[in-house]
Amino acid sequence: MGASSLAIDLRSVAKVYKGRIHALRGIDMKVNRGEIFGLLGPNGAGKSTLVKIMTTIVRPTHAEGTILDNPIGHKPTLGRVGYLPENHRFPRYLTGRQTIEFFAALSNVDRPTRKKRADELLDLVGMRESADRDLSTYSKGMAQRIGLAQAMANDPDLIILDEPTDGVDPVGRRDIRNVLLRLRDQGKTIFINSHLLSELEMISDRVAILVQGQVARQGTINELTITDQRYEIEVASHDDAAQLRQRIIQSLPAIFPAPHSTMDLVGTLAAGHKITLRTPVLSISTTDPAHIQELLDSLRRGGLVIRRIQQLRPSLEELFIGTVELPQQRPGFPVTVPPPLPSASIATPPSTYSGQNPVAPPSLK
Repeated sequence: MGASSLAIDLRSVAKVYKGRIHALRGIDMKVNRGEIFGLLGPNGAGKSTLVKIMTTIVRPTHAEGTILDNPIGHKPTLGRVGYLPENHRFPRYLTGRQTIEFFAALSNVDRPTRKKRADELLDLVGMRESADRDLSTYSKGMAQRIGLAQAMANDPDLIILDEPTDGVDPVGRRDIRNVLLRLRDQGKTIFINSHLLSELEMISDRVAILVQGQVARQGTINELTITDQRYEIEVASHDDAAQLRQRIIQSLPAIFPAPHSTMDLVGTLAAGHKITLRTPVLSISTTDPAHIQELLDSLRRGGLVIRRIQQLRPSLEELFIGTVELPQQRPGFPVTVPPPLPSASIATPPSTYSGQNPVAPPSLK
């Protein structure tokens, strides 16, 4: 049987800590192979717990699904996964090069390969010149670059990154973005947990937003914002503002109903899309180009000049805030508490989730 199209397929992932604290309440999440997937959520939403379950650091209360076509926690599969934890603590007496080689050895990469791989990764993350300095002399951004390199030391198929650009300056963040895009182009799957929404917006193919231990929204940014997308059309003429407003209203095509001239709201399309006018800008909440073309033609026939037309959608930050604040705006927002599950109700043997490193620390000599 060939590989599936999914790198991560999580179903009903739940985690209940002592005191009946429900960190995760039945997570369903799918990540395609060869994509950059962003995991978002406020503090306490369960993001880190989910990442630690995927990497077997935390044992779930219940978990079904697969990672790279094998059950969650399958130890041989972990050799095909790279991981950069948040607030990592690498041995500070090691050099950058030794750090990469050390983690490659932990993944059973042979000595000649890991030395060659270290050189390639140092070039990739822009750390060749500082490769033989101790980590204790590195800035936080430099240490983060080495952290990214060690996550790729075993040439993984899936790379899980927890706040990969934390502490990195704007130039460094751009460089890391470029590295991640190159890895995606090579067919790698990249799973990112980050608070830097503007960074994720530039590179993510799809995102999931966690709220109170549940997936509130999941999909491409375009899919998640489709109902809030709009066009803005700015017009110009030699008329004053009042005259211009009247000319715009008179130039509206028949697809719009009679305008409410005393309000900003001009009208509503038959399909329910709204059009508002704040002279000299028309805003139309539609993604149908046919409506826009008819409106442009009608405005031109009315003697108006089209100065600007722009398609707009909410930013990832606006989408995130709207999703996170929505439950808080609903009195008595229901929180589904899953029924009690057996403590060992997982898809793989309990030993899989021991959290112990199965590989002894290698020698770098």
